[in-house]
Amino acid sequence: MVKVSVVVPVYDPGEYIEPLLDSLHGQSLPAGEWEAVFVDDGSSDGSFAALTRLHSAQDNVRVIRLRRNFGKATALAAGFAHAEGDVVVTIDADLQDDPAEIPRLLAKLDEGYDLVSGWKTHRRDPLTRRIPSKIFNWVTGRVSGLRLHDLNCGLKAYRAEVVRGLRLYGELHRFIPVLAHYRGHRVAELAVNHRPREHGRSRYGVERYLRGFLDLLTVSFIGRYRYRPLHLFGGLGLLLGAAGFAVLLYLTALKIGGHAIGQRPLLILGVLLVVVGLQFFSLGLISELVTSQHEERAGALERTELHVDEVLS
Repeated sequence: MVKVSVVVPVYDPGEYIEPLLDSLHGQSLPAGEWEAVFVDDGSSDGSFAALTRLHSAQDNVRVIRLRRNFGKATALAAGFAHAEGDVVVTIDADLQDDPAEIPRLLAKLDEGYDLVSGWKTHRRDPLTRRIPSKIFNWVTGRVSGLRLHDLNCGLKAYRAEVVRGLRLYGELHRFIPVLAHYRGHRVAELAVNHRPREHGRSRYGVERYLRGFLDLLTVSFIGRYRYRPLHLFGGLGLLLGAAGFAVLLYLTALKIGGHAIGQRPLLILGVLLVVVGLQFFSLGLISELVTSQHEERAGALERTELHVDEVLS
């Protein structure tokens, strides 16, 4: 029975594949109880041929090939869907993540956590990558409420139920700990070794972080307001409507006092705030109706089981 699945998304990894697999075999993972799941994300450098040879030579190597390069989120989702282990470990294929840290991640998981995220305390990357990453992690922690030092670390360990059914797209793979936190899973962080890049270059640029911030808004909205959208849109609507009503009330007092208000820009502002407030409130009500219909189709029992941690009978 497979207990640990090591999921490795690869995209033109070249010479990294065999050394990485050798490093995985060198760890204290029980023989016959772990598997390596390589996901070829549309590589064009002959990586699939190398993966095919490894699959033929070793029983615990599985290979998934995507039709084209869809991105890391899709590659991880494919790996999670095909992983058979009770525990899933993710690691990048560029050899900067140290496979020797995997036993420590598993030991931390055994302390009662559902997800353990690596933290590259001494990151061996250029300053141009470290600074945007620090800003990204700081903002994400403040917005999401989950304070982790290093969301971008590819070295993580999960209990299988954490990643089963996750819908990953865009840059959402960065926010798996946040999504798990919103679902009530216990998340921990562990300092891990990070090795310098010996070959090739990173494909991550500043534009990835900018897209990541937009995905952060999506994750935060889904996590906090998925089942209560009226709390967000209705709250904004009431706030704007109250401000508009206060402005119009003030102008009404001026009008009663004999002042002309027809040419005042404040009149347009007050009407606009009331109208926009009503639109936000209506959007919240419509969102509640859509959410209610979706939940009825999903079924009450199925929804409840997603949140149950333990049953004593």
